[in-house]
Amino acid sequence: MSTATLFWVLLRLLIFSDSFLGSHCLGVGINYGQIANNLPSPSHVAYLIKYLNVTRVKLYDSAPNVLSTFANSNVEFVIGLGNEYLQMVSDPMQAQTWIQQNLQPYISQTKIKCINVGNEVLTGNDTQLMSYLLPAMQTVNNALANLGLEEEIYVTTAHSFGVLETSYPPSAGSFRQDLVEYIHSILNFHSQTGSPFFINAYPFFAYKDNPSEVSLDYVLFESNPGTTDPGTNLRYDNMLYAQIDAVYAAINAAGYTNIQVKVSETGWPSKGDPNESGATPENARLYNGNLLERMEQNQGTPANPSEPVDVYFFALFNEDLKPGPASERNYGLYYPDGNPVYNFGFQGYLPRMDYSSSTKNVVSLIEALFVPIAFFTSFVVDVSLRILWE
Repeated sequence: MSTATLFWVLLRLLIFSDSFLGSHCLGVGINYGQIANNLPSPSHVAYLIKYLNVTRVKLYDSAPNVLSTFANSNVEFVIGLGNEYLQMVSDPMQAQTWIQQNLQPYISQTKIKCINVGNEVLTGNDTQLMSYLLPAMQTVNNALANLGLEEEIYVTTAHSFGVLETSYPPSAGSFRQDLVEYIHSILNFHSQTGSPFFINAYPFFAYKDNPSEVSLDYVLFESNPGTTDPGTNLRYDNMLYAQIDAVYAAINAAGYTNIQVKVSETGWPSKGDPNESGATPENARLYNGNLLERMEQNQGTPANPSEPVDVYFFALFNEDLKPGPASERNYGLYYPDGNPVYNFGFQGYLPRMDYSSSTKNVVSLIEALFVPIAFFTSFVVDVSLRILWE
């Protein structure tokens, strides 16, 4: 039996162990990008996602091979409708056709909860594309209604944090004046449909651009004096929560009080170019791990303490074909070969997907899987070892 085959046998045993599932349930969201040529198959990813008890996955396209693989699972999907399709789906017939081809074949068995129409459109340079965004959102939403799916699936779009003109102090948050005509119409759409406002928020960028002025402890959720908002007298001990509240303040200033903010992307790169200060595995581990701990406590932000922070971590894998600086290719929690880049809160639980065939690696795999899990039953260990030596 090959190492890869053995891994998936062991992982299945691990997944179906009630003692494991009952003891470590996280329920986090994660971005599953696929701009790479060396990623594991969706079926392997499905086992990994279940192993980690990740219950929400965000895709950047409709990814039919992924949606079919996750049939009859408890994973909820956000699927992406790329910027290149916005003009096309602004036509009602084209929007309905897109849904019939990309959602309807899977909706009966796979939990598709959201269509994210476009990504960071308003902070690009294409004003024509900006003009297509709201009509695309509206026609997709209307097409869902025509097909009887509007109660199951909501429509939104993800924005860069750059849509804000002012973000400090958080209570003074405001949108850029040159984007107001677009933002107000989109906020009205959210208010009418009950869909959330998606924001991609990266404290890493603030630190990278000004490491001498921005406290690393503050952006990493480590112990620090924090900062007090003079407008509300609320204390912030981390930048992400301040960013979220700045978005809420900007939405409120625009006249809307019934729109939820969700963080559609956040993360920290484990590697970067020489000028990308702070891009290290240790900082990535601290940022993601500390944020995960707060999510497990259902924390809200200082200005919205009763609304637990809702986050999709970026990202599941490093993606070797992403353009831009080195950091863009190093946000993953896993390398494409399945080995964790670092442990960030799943310590002792992240499986290794070692595809080599050496016995030494098989033994290392067994140790990595079973030694840290003290509560794992001796029965499963015994069965697994029998499989190994057959």
